[in-house]
Amino acid sequence: MRKNYPRFTLRVSPTTLEKLAYIAEYHGRTKNKEIEFILKKQIMEFERLYGIIETDNDDLD
Repeated sequence: MRKNYPRFTLRVSPTTLEKLAYIAEYHGRTKNKEIEFILKKQIMEFERLYGIIETDNDDLD
């Protein structure tokens, strides 16, 4: 089932987008899923170092 996530516009250089597409394809993901993966990994690392960030919506699904 599809979740109703908010949309977020991201501006990046064409080179960055092309490299992201390459990495995403290598991992068998869409560019969107690759960005989600990278963000979740960074959040987990930040929280490991500095503690859990409390939010109203605590799901990293």
